[in-house]
Amino acid sequence: MDVHLTPDLEAKLDQLSAETGRAKEELVQDAMAGYLDELSQVRDTLSARYNDIKSGRTKPLDGEEVFARLRRKKSDHPLD
Repeated sequence: MDVHLTPDLEAKLDQLSAETGRAKEELVQDAMAGYLDELSQVRDTLSARYNDIKSGRTKPLDGEEVFARLRRKKSDHPLD
C-alpha cells in the first residue's frame, strides 16, 4: 500500500523521524494503529448510546434545554 502525504505533513513526519530516530514507516504504522483503535472505540460508544436511545433506556435531550442548563450553571458558579 502506498500512502501519499501533503508536503506539510511529510515535512512534519520527516522532522519527527529525525528527532526520534524512528523510521517514518514505523511512525506512520503507530499513528494508524492508534487512530484505528480510537475510531473503533468511538464507534462502539456511539452504537451503544444509539441502542440505549432506541430501546428507551435513555431519553434524548433537547439541545436548547442543554444549553440553557449550562448557562444557568455558569451563572450560578462563575469562574472568577
